Amino acid sequence: MSNTVLTWPSGHRVAVVVSVLLETWSEGKAPSYFPRTSPLPPGSKDAAGINWSRFGGNEGIWRLSRNLADLDIPATLFCNGRSAEVWPEAVAAFAKRGHDVAGHGYLQDQPLFAMNPDRERETIKKTLDILEKVAGKRPTGWVTPIYGWSENTVDHLMEAKLSWCSDALDASVPYRHKSKSGEIVMIPWSDFVDNRALRASPRIYFDVYKDMFDYLHACEPGALINIGVHSHVGGRPAMAAVFRQVLDYLRSRKDVWFAHHHEVAKWIVDQGVEDTSYAKRFGC
Repeated sequence: MSNTVLTWPSGHRVAVVVSVLLETWSEGKAPSYFPRTSPLPPGSKDAAGINWSRFGGNEGIWRLSRNLADLDIPATLFCNGRSAEVWPEAVAAFAKRGHDVAGHGYLQDQPLFAMNPDRERETIKKTLDILEKVAGKRPTGWVTPIYGWSENTVDHLMEAKLSWCSDALDASVPYRHKSKSGEIVMIPWSDFVDNRALRASPRIYFDVYKDMFDYLHACEPGALINIGVHSHVGGRPAMAAVFRQVLDYLRSRKDVWFAHHHEVAKWIVDQGVEDTSYAKRFGC
């Protein structure tokens, strides 16, 4: 029997999932964003940007993992397959702390929409195989790099037996997606992650999540907050300090469910929630 009311376990008003990202770009490539303010000449190889991007596996993921352990908060690591090949010890250590590891493509600058269906399937399988080998458990979920999914991606993920996916920008709470390939739970991504604060103050990261939480907790029971943090950005001391303050603040509030993504997905299915639209939830 379907349920039209979205609630969380034990009457918690807000569910919080933490998304940590560990990303690697193609050989000789750097992220499209960087703290520098002077653009490089066209065609230049960005040696500094490449160096900057490696912070995540060298140090950032370790710092974020330590902070999560201190606060006893679960997280999901969205990991490029190449990242797990370059930093297997970091990924394995993150998983050993009880966190999940989910797929995030093979390379960060490799959009799925640019592939034919067979290559897209192969890339998804290759990524999941690598992560299973390094983390010791096959991933149950996925988010596509750079929002670069194709019209076939969700079906490919269901064919790969994944139960949830964070390729959802069209809602603020999870929903069930069904097609000829099966069913998967779509868990919304965050609109504001740490790299938005690169050229401003890390403090805005705290302000955004605090204000969002306060609003949702007061006005929209059954809400979800997805806190996104990149190992190569949010794993730096200045940003990690604010990330920890965000988690500390949420931990101090009542009626908050800190969950893994797979727990949220399972809850939605087990409760038989079929329609999580805003109109259905609040009778608009």
